[in-house]
Amino acid sequence: MNQAEKVVWLREQTSLSALSDGVLDAMAAAMQEESVQENRRLVLEDTFPDTLYILKTGRMESYRTSKTGLANAVSLLPGSILHLKELTLEQPAEQTVITLTNCVVWTISKADFLAIVQQYPELTQTLSRQLATALDEVSAQLTYERARQTALRPYLVPKVRRGIVGSSRYATRLRQEIKKAANDRRSVLVFGEPGLGKDNATALIHFGSRYRQEPMIKIDCDTLQTSGSELFGRVGGKPGLLEWLGEGTLLLNNVQELAPDLQTKLVRLLETGEYEPIGREGEPPPAPRESQARLVMTSEKVLPALERKKLVGHIIRVPPLRVRKADILSQVEYYLSLYCRARGLVKPTVTPEALRRLQGYDFPGNLTELENLVERALLQSNGAAALTEEVFWAASVKTRRFRVNLLNAAPKLRQFLRSPWYPDRINYGFTLGFFAVVVAVLMLGPQSRDRNIALNFFWAWWWMLILAAFPFVGRLWCSVCPFMIYGELAQKVSLWLYPRQLLPWPRQQAEKWGGWFLFGMFTLILLWEELWNLEDTAYLSGCLLLLITAGAVICSMLFERRFWCRYLCPIGGMNGLFAKLSMVELRAQQGICSATCTTYQCYKGGPQKGEGQETGGCPLYSHPAQLEDNRDCVLCMTCLKACPHRSVELNLRPPGIELWTTHQPMYAEICLLFLLLGAVFLHRLPELEEQFGWQLHLENFGIHAGVSLVVLLIPGAIAIAAHSLIRLLQRSYKPRPFLELAYGYLPLVLGASLAHYLKLGLTETGQVIPVTFATFGFGTANLPIATVDPAVIAFLQSVTLIFSFWCSVILTQKLARQSLLNLLPQHLALLAIGSFAWKVIVGW
Repeated sequence: MNQAEKVVWLREQTSLSALSDGVLDAMAAAMQEESVQENRRLVLEDTFPDTLYILKTGRMESYRTSKTGLANAVSLLPGSILHLKELTLEQPAEQTVITLTNCVVWTISKADFLAIVQQYPELTQTLSRQLATALDEVSAQLTYERARQTALRPYLVPKVRRGIVGSSRYATRLRQEIKKAANDRRSVLVFGEPGLGKDNATALIHFGSRYRQEPMIKIDCDTLQTSGSELFGRVGGKPGLLEWLGEGTLLLNNVQELAPDLQTKLVRLLETGEYEPIGREGEPPPAPRESQARLVMTSEKVLPALERKKLVGHIIRVPPLRVRKADILSQVEYYLSLYCRARGLVKPTVTPEALRRLQGYDFPGNLTELENLVERALLQSNGAAALTEEVFWAASVKTRRFRVNLLNAAPKLRQFLRSPWYPDRINYGFTLGFFAVVVAVLMLGPQSRDRNIALNFFWAWWWMLILAAFPFVGRLWCSVCPFMIYGELAQKVSLWLYPRQLLPWPRQQAEKWGGWFLFGMFTLILLWEELWNLEDTAYLSGCLLLLITAGAVICSMLFERRFWCRYLCPIGGMNGLFAKLSMVELRAQQGICSATCTTYQCYKGGPQKGEGQETGGCPLYSHPAQLEDNRDCVLCMTCLKACPHRSVELNLRPPGIELWTTHQPMYAEICLLFLLLGAVFLHRLPELEEQFGWQLHLENFGIHAGVSLVVLLIPGAIAIAAHSLIRLLQRSYKPRPFLELAYGYLPLVLGASLAHYLKLGLTETGQVIPVTFATFGFGTANLPIATVDPAVIAFLQSVTLIFSFWCSVILTQKLARQSLLNLLPQHLALLAIGSFAWKVIVGW
């Protein structure tokens, strides 16, 4: 390229077009061509340059390093001139320049350039004019930025408060979603419950993006004007926030609170990226304007209008704290570090008991509530080295109120229940042999109850004691039940003799038909008891025990664990039904289980871990953290022994509270309930004949069987008739279904059954010594007998019936949550059945 062509190129391709031909001709004469390879540093910032560079071909980049952030790089294209101002004013270079590609540059040495400046003063004048123009542009930009900052300052989000704390899978997934949203400019909707820091998540998105230098503003949607002028501006008035924001980020907080008109405008903004300033009434609508801002929103619920049209680029669900229990320790440590550093305090530790209490709480206020709780605990601790559970007194679950953990209140009880004595040594050291002796005495000893101690024990002692124990210890009998002891023994021996894989439980079929099976079994047992006089026939009572034991043994040899006990045992079905009324429950703290447990040893079994002992897992396949019904727990304490985290609790609670809180009703249970109530009257057929003067001809087997079936059906028929009357009287609104209200009869069933066996028990238990002697053929003369006055027995029976009646009334009200008048037919049915039971049990 000759000199004339260089002059033309300088005039057309560079910012020197205003110079005269003489200046350009002098510069062209002094220029030397030089090639520079890719990725070479041409200029270093803060050094005095000795050459003027003019880029002919290729591409370069200039930048200045920053101690506080990333360097702001500028791309340089052909025609760019380097160091014109620095050489003229004798200043150091402001930027570092590197080549991005192989480049060709023209160079003018410093001496030659200064000679040209000295010869042609217009070069300095042109540079001065360019600097003045640039200064005016900077001044105008500063004025604009000052006005922009003034408009945006009340809404500005200056920084991120915190990151996503925790290592759970929920926290990890949330971090990944935030990082993904930060990589583009699509709109974002962050939704979740209150107190989760959703606005902080949006700040993480903005400040993690490449537009972090742009402002981010936050607007609470419930404070926006209905017209939206604050956001969109007015025609002829002050600009709206969208205009001031430029390429920044707009956060609409609680977008579900937007007025309907503004929701329509928001949908348009998301669809087209355009908005209209608010115009004056009567004037044509203003021209739409394009928004360059990125839109992020927070909400406490999903917005159908946005989700249906798929207008939002990223939808991020922030999980509540109750499902992130594994992160609670990290959150607490984080908050403690913040507060202690701010106040100059020594950071305390958190005791395991305090952590378990926090993990057992669901935190309806989420992170906000936890933060306040930690701050209050720190203030209450008065500089203590450790934060104990007492300073976290607010962390209690509403559904777990009125509970007292007996294992904490009585450490000796916890020690006993975790010891080998309970229940294994009791079962295999005593119950196993004792049951065999009882059955042998029943089968081989005298056959009447007054001469057979085993028969006396079974009917006079066992029934009365177990019925009286249900309200206090629930299904505790099943933990020492001899039927399943022999079932477990048969299972172990058979596996030793014939190693094999036991069958898994057919859960679906068992859940569907198991309740009906045990109902049918109990019906047959009651009819057998009544028609063949089992109460006073020893060998038949022994056969009954052997039949139930056989069922347990057969199921144990076929299926895993205690399948018979969970689904098929008739005695277990009765125990599970009455255990609902117990004032004791075994549960686990769900927060601790979800936060710290990874092995589920209480459920599946496993080796020793920490203070958790080696076990085979729950025999009923029930996880204590998921227990909501005492029916599914036999209080064997296997989970207590297996748990290494002290999550399992044995709670003292309001009796029967699960019936109106977490209970799931079942038709098979309802049928068993009324069957047991009918059994009370079945056992009193002679009293019915006597009290009412009926001639039932019970000596005829067929008539006796028919009458027995009718008597068993009568209580259920009365209850159904009462509920039908409730439905008839409450046509205006739908009453509670019979399936739920029928459990209101449960206390009366237990009370009537206990009242029936009180007479038998209190009359014959005092004859234990002479009956024992008679069993083994010894004389019974002059042996002591303890007796209870019939008036005392009648009083106890009356108190039991009256108390159970009122408990049924209260439970019915709890179940129905309706006025007493609306439930009057069921209360009258309770009164009728209770009075009838009084008539045949106590007498008038």
